[in-house]
Amino acid sequence: MTPTLKDVAARAGVSRSAVSRTFTDGASVSPKMRKKVEKAARELGYSPNFLARSLTTRRTKLIGLVSNNFHNPIFLEVFDLFTRGLQDRGLRPLLVNLSSETDPEHSVQMLTQYSVDGVIVASSTLPPAFSKAFRDKRIPIVNTFGRYASSPDVHVVGIDNVEAGKTAAQELLARGYKNIAFLGGPKSATSTQDRFKGFSEEIAKHPHVRQTHSFATDYSFQAGRAEMLRLLETGPAEAYFCGDDVLSIGVLSAIKDAGLTVPQDVGIIGLNDMEMSSWENIALTTIHQPIKQIVNSSVELMVAMLDEPDRHPEARLFPCRVIERKTLRPRT
Repeated sequence: MTPTLKDVAARAGVSRSAVSRTFTDGASVSPKMRKKVEKAARELGYSPNFLARSLTTRRTKLIGLVSNNFHNPIFLEVFDLFTRGLQDRGLRPLLVNLSSETDPEHSVQMLTQYSVDGVIVASSTLPPAFSKAFRDKRIPIVNTFGRYASSPDVHVVGIDNVEAGKTAAQELLARGYKNIAFLGGPKSATSTQDRFKGFSEEIAKHPHVRQTHSFATDYSFQAGRAEMLRLLETGPAEAYFCGDDVLSIGVLSAIKDAGLTVPQDVGIIGLNDMEMSSWENIALTTIHQPIKQIVNSSVELMVAMLDEPDRHPEARLFPCRVIERKTLRPRT
């Protein structure tokens, strides 16, 4: 039989309420009592039932971790950092896949059924309406990798994607490219829109440089490869800013299959600096997004919101930098 709170109380010779207080964060219990109860619990192999306790405390410590981009390898790192970060703070992540979800209200209903204490939306492609729907239900919400705004509706943590697009353009211009293209992810994604905005505005300052653009159907290897194969039919640009590393790797695959070489025939710069980009057979020049700092900051905000649910929404931005590898020609 699984040992119960009553068994621990009997073993320790204390009341059941004393056992309950011992395993309740912030409850008042003397060091002597705590030691006695914990010793009895160890001997019996007792573990407190956190879900049962939530009926009394009205806090489950469950945090919904919501995303819709599970096929992108960068999210293996993201989920690893988030789950460990939340667990280290005594919270329990509940991973939710919204890859086929289009209705924000349905997502709110689903998370509400699990009685989550808060939600982290880890996505740059889910519409802002998803985060706002949780806010409207007064569920603490952080949108990681969300769209920057000086006065956000919800807490947003990430990078300035417009500035990242400008950085990519400046890097290509500094290397003397005259025929430059943007190959983005889904056109509907705010990250794609903002990266394209910054990129095109920077290129427009140089009228002698030709600029074109196109969009892949997804942030994925196959989508990047398919779009590049299409572009190769009419002749590629000199260099591409691919709005994501996994798109870039798909593009590299298509270029290789066409018998062209990188960077001699075509230059490529990506964004994210995921681990795979540094592999010797890829060696992608890219813009580093500080994933670890973004995730840590998101977790800190969520913890703060659990104690202060009406905390005024803020935007936390982290700077990016270019990581030089082997897919662009040298600066001129």
